[in-house]
Amino acid sequence: MGMEVREFVKARKEALKEEASSFSRPPLIAIVQVGHVPASDSYIRGKRKDAEEIGFSSRLVSFEEDVTETELADSVHQLSEDPCIDGIIVQLPLPKGIFLKRIQEAIVPEKDIDGFGPFSPYDACTPKGILMYLDANGFQFEGRNAVVLGRSDIVGKPMARLLTARNMNVTLLHSRTSLEDEKFYVSHADLVVASIGKAGFLDDRFQFKKDAWLVDVGINRGEDGHLHGDILPGRDVALQTPVPGGVGLLTRLALMENLFEAAKRR
Repeated sequence: MGMEVREFVKARKEALKEEASSFSRPPLIAIVQVGHVPASDSYIRGKRKDAEEIGFSSRLVSFEEDVTETELADSVHQLSEDPCIDGIIVQLPLPKGIFLKRIQEAIVPEKDIDGFGPFSPYDACTPKGILMYLDANGFQFEGRNAVVLGRSDIVGKPMARLLTARNMNVTLLHSRTSLEDEKFYVSHADLVVASIGKAGFLDDRFQFKKDAWLVDVGINRGEDGHLHGDILPGRDVALQTPVPGGVGLLTRLALMENLFEAAKRR
């Protein structure tokens, strides 16, 4: 049912390329990285590849693990002051001993394209990408039931807020919710967004509505070396996003959408 994630992302990238072609210069994203975590290196390569494909520019600003919080905050502040840079993201995780909030506060709100800061005018990328995809596939939000599993500040909470703004009846479940309650709420949900980091948690124990839409944010590395979502594949529902090749692509797309908006503000 509806457009595949890859198909949707490809179409949106082409549209962004067309829309940004009238700009006096390509939108520029600065990616701040501290140390080298292999997973982070991979994410950054993906983001830079997206930017290149759309015709945007990217700049990687790297620091060694021993950078101090003050040095990092000062450097990020300087990037914020640079009129050539339209958007800034700080690749997580940061080393222990660096207070993330202080680094985020060094980014001026209009360049905070991750959407994590309290004054950022942009929606957080994962929830934004999910909503864009649901909209493109004609999902009806008004008055229907949504279940969000996970209450992180990056996905769960902003997802619940955005779905509430679309007039859905939103239930936010978390690690302290009983399995019995989880089964009950999931069985009544028209939309389930799973973001708890437990491979295959939503399995045969759970009943889903036949017309439910399942969005799987989970990325879990299994003992088999493969990536697995929070939802067991092959549920008998209207739509289920794949892992990999699903929400990760939507998150990266939303970052480029936010960068485009930031360049328009400039």
